[in-house]
Amino acid sequence: MLWNEPNNASHWDFALDPGWALYAAMVARASAAVHAESPGLTRILGGISPIDPEFLLNMERRGALAAVDVIAVHGFPFDWNHWPIDAWPAQLASVRAVTTKPIWVTEVGAGSFGCEEVQELGLRLTASLLRGLVPRIHWYSLLDLPRAWPATTRHREAEGSSYYRHFYLGLVREDGTPKRALRLFQELTPELGICQWFHFEDPRLDLAVSWLERLGVTHLRTGLSWADSLRPGALAWFDRQMKALERFEVTLTFGYTPESRGLAPHHTSPPVHLDEYADFCAAMVRRYAR
Repeated sequence: MLWNEPNNASHWDFALDPGWALYAAMVARASAAVHAESPGLTRILGGISPIDPEFLLNMERRGALAAVDVIAVHGFPFDWNHWPIDAWPAQLASVRAVTTKPIWVTEVGAGSFGCEEVQELGLRLTASLLRGLVPRIHWYSLLDLPRAWPATTRHREAEGSSYYRHFYLGLVREDGTPKRALRLFQELTPELGICQWFHFEDPRLDLAVSWLERLGVTHLRTGLSWADSLRPGALAWFDRQMKALERFEVTLTFGYTPESRGLAPHHTSPPVHLDEYADFCAAMVRRYAR
């Protein structure tokens, strides 16, 4: 997957890229580089959030859709989106109206911020609405985000409860104990997969793999960070992560911009040189694609 949520300001600085011309060009170059390394590998446009057909039409006009095989969408109607959960079929229909590409739901979830019963209901309704409509569903996420870590957002306290909901989206609490929804999720695998991000040298990696195996998960979405790739010991960490995950079918997301490589010193910035992102994607495919 080429980036994550490019039409969301917390993941792509479109003030630096009005109209997403740089993003579209970056996707086209990275897609070509990935294809050159592994012609059979599925290439996915960075999962969009919000679900916005106009953004996809823009990507089509700029040549980005022609460069990918799959369109990915994200939805969190219980926590962030301004539409009810039973609008999922209509949301997917709005995407199908503008593209014939296959659609994957690569992030969908409901948090336990208010109470765990809400998350359990969200999982049950999500499964009933999406199964059979799309070939791939990744529930976000397996593990709660530790409260001492930052959520990937620009807004923090200004978001109010929206910020803190980031920390309650897992099926497993920070202390390693299961929530109510975990038992239901086990009944839905392997049809439902998991999206689980790992931080650099994440101490939760082995715990996550253990839970994924116990739950019968076969499809996992995660990421490798271009920004992290410039840290000391980056390849050793990437190797460890990918070795631990080799038993799963992995959808691997490539982002974010190193501060030293962006138009602005931030991970959401478009890169100064688009080919550097393409080179990173190609190098990771060369190293890890099966």
